[in-house]
Amino acid sequence: MMKNGKLFRLRRLSLAGDDKHLLVPLDHSVSDGPIVPADQWADLLRALVAGGADGIVVHKGRARALAPDILKSCALVVHLSASTACSADVNAKVLVGDVEEALRLGADAVSVHVNIGSDTEAQQLADLGAVARSCDAWGMPLIAMVYPRGPRIENPHDPALLSHLANVAADLGADMVKTSVALPLDRMAEVVANSPIPILAAGGPPDGSDLIEYGTAVMASGCRGLAIGRRVFTSPSPAALVSRLSAVVHGGSGSGGDGTEPATRPDGRTDDMAHYSTMVAGIA
Repeated sequence: MMKNGKLFRLRRLSLAGDDKHLLVPLDHSVSDGPIVPADQWADLLRALVAGGADGIVVHKGRARALAPDILKSCALVVHLSASTACSADVNAKVLVGDVEEALRLGADAVSVHVNIGSDTEAQQLADLGAVARSCDAWGMPLIAMVYPRGPRIENPHDPALLSHLANVAADLGADMVKTSVALPLDRMAEVVANSPIPILAAGGPPDGSDLIEYGTAVMASGCRGLAIGRRVFTSPSPAALVSRLSAVVHGGSGSGGDGTEPATRPDGRTDDMAHYSTMVAGIA
Protein backbone atom coordinates (compact mmCIF):
# COMPACT_ATOMS: atom_id res chain seq x y z
CA MET A 1 0.00 0.00 0.00
CA MET A 2 2.85 2.40 0.78
CA LYS A 3 4.33 1.67 -2.64
CA ASN A 4 0.98 2.53 -4.23
CA GLY A 5 0.92 5.76 -2.22
CA LYS A 6 4.25 6.85 -3.66
CA LEU A 7 3.11 5.98 -7.18
CA PHE A 8 -0.07 8.01 -6.74
CA ARG A 9 1.87 11.01 -5.48
CA LEU A 10 4.44 10.76 -8.27
CA ARG A 11 1.59 10.78 -10.76
CA ARG A 12 0.30 14.05 -9.28
CA LEU A 13 3.71 15.62 -9.91
CA SER A 14 3.07 15.46 -13.67
CA LEU A 15 -0.14 17.13 -14.82
CA ALA A 16 0.10 15.67 -18.32
CA GLY A 17 0.79 12.17 -17.01
CA ASP A 18 3.94 11.96 -19.13
CA ASP A 19 6.39 11.71 -16.19
CA LYS A 20 7.78 15.14 -17.02
CA HIS A 21 7.76 17.97 -14.55
CA LEU A 22 7.78 21.76 -14.36
CA LEU A 23 8.39 22.78 -10.76
CA VAL A 24 8.54 26.34 -9.45
CA PRO A 25 10.63 26.59 -6.26
CA LEU A 26 9.43 29.36 -3.93
CA ASP A 27 11.64 28.56 -0.95
CA HIS A 28 13.86 31.60 -1.59
CA SER A 29 12.05 33.57 1.12
CA VAL A 30 14.04 31.66 3.75
CA SER A 31 17.42 31.97 2.05
CA ASP A 32 17.11 35.49 0.62
CA GLY A 33 13.98 37.23 1.92
CA PRO A 34 10.51 37.99 0.49
CA ILE A 35 9.96 37.10 -3.15
CA VAL A 36 6.77 39.18 -3.42
CA PRO A 37 4.91 41.43 -0.97
CA ALA A 38 2.75 39.41 1.42
CA ASP A 39 -0.52 40.61 -0.12
CA GLN A 40 0.59 39.34 -3.55
CA TRP A 41 1.49 35.81 -2.46
CA ALA A 42 -1.87 34.19 -3.24
CA ASP A 43 -2.04 35.97 -6.60
CA LEU A 44 1.42 34.64 -7.52
CA LEU A 45 0.38 31.08 -6.68
CA ARG A 46 -2.80 31.38 -8.71
CA ALA A 47 -0.77 32.68 -11.66
CA LEU A 48 1.58 29.69 -11.48
CA VAL A 49 -1.35 27.27 -11.34
CA ALA A 50 -3.11 29.06 -14.22
CA GLY A 51 0.06 28.85 -16.29
CA GLY A 52 0.27 25.08 -15.85
CA ALA A 53 3.01 24.50 -13.28
CA ASP A 54 3.13 20.84 -12.24
CA GLY A 55 4.20 21.71 -8.71
CA ILE A 56 5.44 24.41 -6.36
CA VAL A 57 8.15 24.03 -3.72
CA VAL A 58 7.58 25.81 -0.39
CA HIS A 59 8.53 25.50 3.26
CA LYS A 60 6.09 24.07 5.79
CA GLY A 61 4.91 27.42 7.14
CA ARG A 62 3.85 28.57 3.69
CA ALA A 63 2.15 25.24 3.08
CA ARG A 64 0.09 25.69 6.24
CA ALA A 65 -1.14 29.08 4.98
CA LEU A 66 -2.29 27.85 1.56
CA ALA A 67 -5.96 28.32 0.76
CA PRO A 68 -7.39 24.88 -0.15
CA ASP A 69 -8.65 26.04 -3.55
CA ILE A 70 -5.31 27.40 -4.82
CA LEU A 71 -3.55 24.14 -5.67
CA LYS A 72 -6.52 22.41 -7.26
CA SER A 73 -4.39 21.39 -10.27
CA CYS A 74 -0.85 21.73 -8.95
CA ALA A 75 1.24 19.48 -6.71
CA LEU A 76 2.69 20.58 -3.38
CA VAL A 77 6.35 19.87 -2.57
CA VAL A 78 7.44 20.72 0.97
CA HIS A 79 11.11 21.65 1.26
CA LEU A 80 12.82 20.32 4.38
CA SER A 81 16.19 22.11 4.18
CA ALA A 82 17.19 25.67 5.01
CA SER A 83 19.96 28.22 5.38
CA THR A 84 20.05 31.99 5.02
CA ALA A 85 22.24 34.44 3.17
CA CYS A 86 23.20 35.87 6.58
CA SER A 87 24.88 32.64 7.70
CA ALA A 88 28.61 32.30 8.23
CA ASP A 89 28.38 29.38 5.78
CA VAL A 90 25.58 29.78 3.24
CA ASN A 91 26.27 26.25 1.92
CA ALA A 92 25.50 24.63 5.28
CA LYS A 93 21.96 23.30 4.93
CA VAL A 94 20.05 21.97 7.95
CA LEU A 95 16.79 20.07 8.25
CA VAL A 96 13.88 22.22 9.44
CA GLY A 97 11.02 19.80 8.83
CA ASP A 98 10.25 16.11 8.46
CA VAL A 99 8.22 13.75 6.31
CA GLU A 100 5.42 13.32 8.84
CA GLU A 101 4.82 17.09 8.94
CA ALA A 102 4.72 17.18 5.15
CA LEU A 103 2.17 14.36 5.10
CA ARG A 104 -0.08 16.24 7.52
CA LEU A 105 0.13 19.26 5.24
CA GLY A 106 -1.03 17.23 2.22
CA ALA A 107 2.31 17.25 0.41
CA ASP A 108 2.75 15.24 -2.78
CA ALA A 109 6.54 15.13 -2.29
CA VAL A 110 9.35 16.48 -0.13
CA SER A 111 12.72 17.90 -1.13
CA VAL A 112 16.10 17.98 0.60
CA HIS A 113 19.07 20.17 -0.34
CA VAL A 114 22.65 18.84 -0.29
CA ASN A 115 25.75 20.83 -1.25
CA ILE A 116 28.51 18.46 -2.32
CA GLY A 117 31.93 19.98 -1.69
CA SER A 118 30.75 22.10 1.25
CA ASP A 119 32.30 21.98 4.72
CA THR A 120 29.15 20.32 6.11
CA GLU A 121 28.68 17.81 3.31
CA ALA A 122 28.82 14.82 5.68
CA GLN A 123 25.91 16.01 7.83
CA GLN A 124 23.85 16.92 4.76
CA LEU A 125 24.36 13.44 3.34
CA ALA A 126 23.29 11.92 6.64
CA ASP A 127 20.17 14.08 6.61
CA LEU A 128 19.33 12.99 3.05
CA GLY A 129 19.67 9.34 4.05
CA ALA A 130 17.44 9.82 7.09
CA VAL A 131 14.73 11.60 5.09
CA ALA A 132 14.90 8.89 2.41
CA ARG A 133 14.27 6.26 5.08
CA SER A 134 11.15 8.11 6.27
CA CYS A 135 9.97 8.64 2.69
CA ASP A 136 10.27 4.92 2.06
CA ALA A 137 8.26 4.16 5.20
CA TRP A 138 5.46 6.58 4.32
CA GLY A 139 5.34 6.26 0.54
CA MET A 140 6.44 9.85 -0.01
CA PRO A 141 8.40 10.84 -3.16
CA LEU A 142 11.76 12.45 -2.46
CA ILE A 143 13.41 15.09 -4.65
CA ALA A 144 17.08 15.55 -3.82
CA MET A 145 18.41 19.00 -4.70
CA VAL A 146 22.09 18.18 -5.01
CA TYR A 147 24.52 20.90 -6.08
CA PRO A 148 28.31 21.20 -6.48
CA ARG A 149 28.93 24.09 -4.10
CA GLY A 150 31.74 24.83 -1.73
CA PRO A 151 35.49 25.38 -1.47
CA ARG A 152 36.32 22.00 -3.02
CA ILE A 153 34.49 22.57 -6.30
CA GLU A 154 36.56 23.81 -9.23
CA ASN A 155 34.03 23.51 -12.06
CA PRO A 156 30.36 23.24 -11.03
CA HIS A 157 29.35 22.49 -14.64
CA ASP A 158 31.67 19.48 -15.10
CA PRO A 159 29.54 16.61 -16.50
CA ALA A 160 31.58 13.98 -14.63
CA LEU A 161 30.99 15.79 -11.35
CA LEU A 162 27.27 16.23 -12.04
CA SER A 163 27.02 12.53 -12.93
CA HIS A 164 28.56 11.77 -9.54
CA LEU A 165 25.99 14.01 -7.82
CA ALA A 166 23.08 12.33 -9.59
CA ASN A 167 24.34 8.94 -8.42
CA VAL A 168 24.71 10.21 -4.85
CA ALA A 169 21.03 11.19 -4.93
CA ALA A 170 19.98 7.85 -6.39
CA ASP A 171 22.13 5.73 -4.08
CA LEU A 172 20.84 7.50 -0.96
CA GLY A 173 17.21 6.92 -1.91
CA ALA A 174 15.90 9.89 -3.91
CA ASP A 175 13.26 9.42 -6.60
CA MET A 176 14.39 12.47 -8.60
CA VAL A 177 17.41 14.74 -8.53
CA LYS A 178 17.45 18.47 -9.19
CA THR A 179 20.91 19.71 -10.09
CA SER A 180 22.94 22.17 -12.13
CA VAL A 181 23.47 21.84 -15.87
CA ALA A 182 26.64 20.75 -17.62
CA LEU A 183 28.47 23.12 -19.92
CA PRO A 184 28.64 23.07 -22.82
CA LEU A 185 24.98 22.14 -22.51
CA ASP A 186 24.99 19.29 -25.01
CA ARG A 187 27.17 17.38 -22.51
CA MET A 188 24.14 17.27 -20.20
CA ALA A 189 23.16 14.16 -22.15
CA GLU A 190 26.13 12.40 -20.53
CA VAL A 191 24.81 13.27 -17.08
CA VAL A 192 21.36 11.96 -18.00
CA ALA A 193 22.85 8.73 -19.37
CA ASN A 194 24.77 8.18 -16.14
CA SER A 195 21.84 8.85 -13.80
CA PRO A 196 19.66 5.99 -12.48
CA ILE A 197 16.88 8.46 -11.64
CA PRO A 198 15.16 11.33 -13.51
CA ILE A 199 16.99 14.66 -13.59
CA LEU A 200 15.37 18.07 -13.21
CA ALA A 201 17.52 20.94 -14.46
CA ALA A 202 17.81 23.67 -11.85
CA GLY A 203 17.34 27.35 -12.58
CA GLY A 204 17.72 29.21 -15.82
CA PRO A 205 20.65 29.69 -18.21
CA PRO A 206 23.87 30.59 -16.39
CA ASP A 207 24.42 33.63 -18.58
CA GLY A 208 20.88 34.98 -18.18
CA SER A 209 19.96 34.42 -21.83
CA ASP A 210 16.69 33.22 -23.35
CA LEU A 211 14.85 30.96 -20.92
CA ILE A 212 12.66 29.18 -23.46
CA GLU A 213 15.60 28.35 -25.70
CA TYR A 214 17.48 27.08 -22.67
CA GLY A 215 14.56 24.92 -21.54
CA THR A 216 14.17 23.44 -25.00
CA ALA A 217 17.86 22.49 -25.11
CA VAL A 218 17.72 21.01 -21.60
CA MET A 219 14.75 18.83 -22.47
CA ALA A 220 16.50 17.77 -25.69
CA SER A 221 19.39 16.49 -23.57
CA GLY A 222 17.05 13.99 -21.91
CA CYS A 223 16.28 15.78 -18.65
CA ARG A 224 12.86 14.92 -17.24
CA GLY A 225 11.93 18.47 -16.43
CA LEU A 226 12.75 21.97 -15.22
CA ALA A 227 12.78 23.54 -11.76
CA ILE A 228 12.84 27.31 -12.24
CA GLY A 229 12.03 29.75 -9.49
CA ARG A 230 13.60 33.21 -9.58
CA ARG A 231 13.23 33.76 -13.32
CA VAL A 232 9.53 32.89 -12.96
CA PHE A 233 8.48 34.82 -9.87
CA THR A 234 10.37 37.95 -10.97
CA SER A 235 8.76 37.85 -14.41
CA PRO A 236 6.28 40.63 -15.28
CA SER A 237 3.84 37.86 -16.27
CA PRO A 238 4.51 34.62 -14.35
CA ALA A 239 1.43 32.88 -15.78
CA ALA A 240 2.45 33.52 -19.38
CA LEU A 241 6.05 32.44 -18.76
CA VAL A 242 4.97 29.27 -16.96
CA SER A 243 2.60 28.47 -19.83
CA ARG A 244 5.47 28.68 -22.32
CA LEU A 245 7.76 26.60 -20.11
CA SER A 246 5.03 24.01 -19.63
CA ALA A 247 4.74 23.68 -23.41
CA VAL A 248 8.50 23.12 -23.59
CA VAL A 249 8.42 20.44 -20.89
CA HIS A 250 5.28 18.59 -21.95
CA GLY A 251 5.40 19.15 -25.70
CA GLY A 252 7.81 16.23 -26.20
CA SER A 253 11.50 15.74 -25.54
CA GLY A 254 13.32 18.78 -26.84
CA SER A 255 10.24 20.29 -28.46
CA GLY A 256 9.51 23.97 -28.57
CA GLY A 257 6.36 25.61 -27.35
CA ASP A 258 4.52 24.61 -30.53
CA GLY A 259 5.31 20.91 -30.01
CA THR A 260 7.58 20.63 -33.05
CA GLU A 261 10.77 18.60 -32.82
CA PRO A 262 14.09 20.38 -33.41
CA ALA A 263 16.21 19.39 -36.37
CA THR A 264 18.96 16.82 -35.75
CA ARG A 265 22.51 17.29 -36.99
CA PRO A 266 24.70 14.49 -38.38
CA ASP A 267 26.63 14.41 -35.07
CA GLY A 268 23.40 13.62 -33.21
CA ARG A 269 23.01 17.05 -31.60
CA THR A 270 19.88 19.07 -32.21
CA ASP A 271 20.21 22.54 -33.69
CA ASP A 272 18.72 23.95 -30.46
CA MET A 273 21.36 22.20 -28.36
CA ALA A 274 24.19 23.22 -30.66
CA HIS A 275 23.07 26.85 -30.77
CA TYR A 276 22.61 27.17 -27.04
CA SER A 277 25.86 25.36 -26.26
CA THR A 278 27.69 27.85 -28.47
CA MET A 279 26.10 30.72 -26.54
CA VAL A 280 27.16 29.48 -23.10
CA ALA A 281 30.36 27.54 -23.85
CA GLY A 282 33.14 28.45 -21.50
CA ILE A 283 30.91 29.74 -18.71
CA ALA A 284 31.93 28.30 -15.31
